[in-house]
Amino acid sequence: MSVLKSWTGGAVVLLALAGGLRAEVTVSQSNDPSGMPAQGLVSMLVQERSGLGALSASRITALTTTPRAKGAKDAPSQITAEWLQTQPAATGGEQFQCLAKAVYHEARGEGVDGQVAVAEVILNRVDDPKFPKTVCGVVHQGNSRGCQFSWVCDGKSDAIRNAAVYASIEKIARAMLDGAPRDLTDGATYFHTPAVRPSWSKRFVKTARIGAHIFYRAPLRTASN
Repeated sequence: MSVLKSWTGGAVVLLALAGGLRAEVTVSQSNDPSGMPAQGLVSMLVQERSGLGALSASRITALTTTPRAKGAKDAPSQITAEWLQTQPAATGGEQFQCLAKAVYHEARGEGVDGQVAVAEVILNRVDDPKFPKTVCGVVHQGNSRGCQFSWVCDGKSDAIRNAAVYASIEKIARAMLDGAPRDLTDGATYFHTPAVRPSWSKRFVKTARIGAHIFYRAPLRTASN
C-alpha cells in the first residue's frame, strides 16, 4: 500500500469519528504535540486532504517517490559483459580516470565481476571516513610503508597496453560512478590475492572471493564493544 493511500485511509476513519469526538473533547492547554485535541487534528487532516486534492497525479507521485541517486538513472541494475557490449565509449574527468586506471592495473585479467568488485572497494573507501574523500585520493593513498595499491609505487610503467580491455573497464568505471549497485563484496574495503596471507586479514571479515581476489570489510562495531 502506498504512503498516500495509507494516509487517506486513516483520514477517512478519523473523519467518520469526528462527530462523536466533538462532544467529548475539551481544548487542552498543554503544548505537548502528543496532546493535540482530536477536533483540531480532524480539522488539520481535512485541510491537508483538500490541499492534496488540488495537486495533479504527477505532482503527488513526485512528492511520494524516493529520489534516485544522481546519475543512477543511467546505471544498470547489474553490470554484465553483454551490457558492456551495448554501451558507447565512456568518458569522464579526473576521478573517472583514476577509477578506470586502478581497476585496469589491479584486475585487467579478471572477468567483469572481478573488475566490478575492485571498483566497489575503491568507492566503498571513498564513502568510509577513515579514507580519503575522493577516488584519486583513495587510489594514490600511501604511508611510510608503501602505497595502498601496489601498482601506484612499484616503479613499473603504468602505461595502458591493452586498449580493448581498458575501454571495457572505462565503461565499468562510468557505470559505478553513475550509481550502479555495489552488491558483490558486501561493503568490502580491502582485498588481496590468494597467493598471500597478510596479517591484517585476521582482523577483518571475509565477505567474498571473486576471481583472483579475496575481499574483506571491517567488523561491525556495536555499543557493547
